[in-house]
Amino acid sequence: MINRFCEYLTKRIRKKMPDIDDENAEVILYGLQLMFGEVPKLFIMAGIAWGLGIFKLTMICFALMLPYRMYSGGFHLKTHLGCIIGTSIMYTGNAFLSQVFEISFLSKVILGVFLWVFAIVMIYKYAPADTEDVPVISKKERRKRKICSYVIVTVMLIVACVIKNSVISNMLLIGVFAQSVSITRFAYWVTRNRYGYEVYWKNKNVFDN
Repeated sequence: MINRFCEYLTKRIRKKMPDIDDENAEVILYGLQLMFGEVPKLFIMAGIAWGLGIFKLTMICFALMLPYRMYSGGFHLKTHLGCIIGTSIMYTGNAFLSQVFEISFLSKVILGVFLWVFAIVMIYKYAPADTEDVPVISKKERRKRKICSYVIVTVMLIVACVIKNSVISNMLLIGVFAQSVSITRFAYWVTRNRYGYEVYWKNKNVFDN
């Protein structure tokens, strides 16, 4: 329902603005799907966080992780209930765990370096990790999102290592790990997702033959 509505809006926008090409239309569609798909889940997640007494921390966690997820992508769960649970675990769970432990500066640096190498490899192999519903086809757009993912994850981990606030530091470290895992082929297999661009090119090749 949401995907069809966003496709309808994109077509309407293109009619009003004929200069928009296929690549820009793809960006607009992705933005609309992200906005209309994530906003309802955000309100539910906020309610859960408020009930647990960690509303502020959850919102901070969401803001910190959103740029990396926006550019690197990641799997989407098939049902609305699954999406709500997954989103809540990703952000509210992170905020809760980040208060539980505190690690030394040296340990943060070592962990940060390990996570940076892991994230860079995952981004190189899988980002942007799209889905069948929201495929990222343009090579130019894919390259842009991959580069942005490199930059964002590097900044996140540098901040995590130097910031004095241990909770924020933990949020960044946990967030980088969780998001980097979410774009892997294993995560897609577990959640029964497929990379949208692979499906597109496979179907395109079949059609062309």
